[in-house]
Amino acid sequence: MDSGPQFKVVLNHEEQYSIWPLERENALGWKDDGKVGTKEECLAYIAEIWTDMRPLSLRQSM
Repeated sequence: MDSGPQFKVVLNHEEQYSIWPLERENALGWKDDGKVGTKEECLAYIAEIWTDMRPLSLRQSM
C-alpha cells in the first residue's frame, strides 16, 4: 500500500519549523530536523515539539 508523498521536517536559524517534500533540496537557510514521514506525521511531530512559536531572536531578547 502506498502511503503517499513523503515529507521531511526542516528548521531555520530562528528555530521555526516547516515541512518540505522529501525529494526536494531544502530552501536556502533551512536544514533537516531528522523527522521524515507523511504530511500528517510531520505536522503532528511539529505540533508536539514546537511549543513556543516565537522566533529565537525574540526569545533571546526577552
